[in-house]
Amino acid sequence: MSLRRGFKSEANQIARQIRDELGLKYFDPLNPLELASYLEIKVIPISNFGEDAPAAIKHFKFDGKYEFSAATIFSGTERLILHNDSHTAGRQSSNISHELSHSLLHHPKAAPLNDLGCRNWDNTIESEADWLGGALLISEEAALKIARENLPLRAAANLYGVTEQMIRFRLNVTGSKQRVSKVVMP
Repeated sequence: MSLRRGFKSEANQIARQIRDELGLKYFDPLNPLELASYLEIKVIPISNFGEDAPAAIKHFKFDGKYEFSAATIFSGTERLILHNDSHTAGRQSSNISHELSHSLLHHPKAAPLNDLGCRNWDNTIESEADWLGGALLISEEAALKIARENLPLRAAANLYGVTEQMIRFRLNVTGSKQRVSKVVMP
């Protein structure tokens, strides 16, 4: 994941600013559906389309479960997020936070497919949304709190509504365990 210089600090600032705007402490859990509501972005699960496209929904809920996570759809100046609600709740939080991050970072809209019918993919934009999505869900302060309280991964994941993999990732990239272990108590 190659991010421009200073982006990680910028993402931490955005995560703090969002928490301020939502009236949360920097270490509080952030519900991505509440953030979407605050940003006036509708979030729609694919299961809502079961009657309109039953074969497609069946595919994405079972055999193709990991082929589709979420996407932002534009209608004029409005955005909505379509997400795969067959994923675990923690994974859905990550998927939705990733899409919300595109909005917060003012990433431009792009057609889902290019002229050759291949998926449009901008690695820089996707990496930024991945990073900010993680910072929104597990802020630097939350990672430090998890490390300081020595919370087991499962307990932290349940508290923050994410996967254990997300907790592990954020603890690692923030260096929280190492930072907490260096603090000497009087």
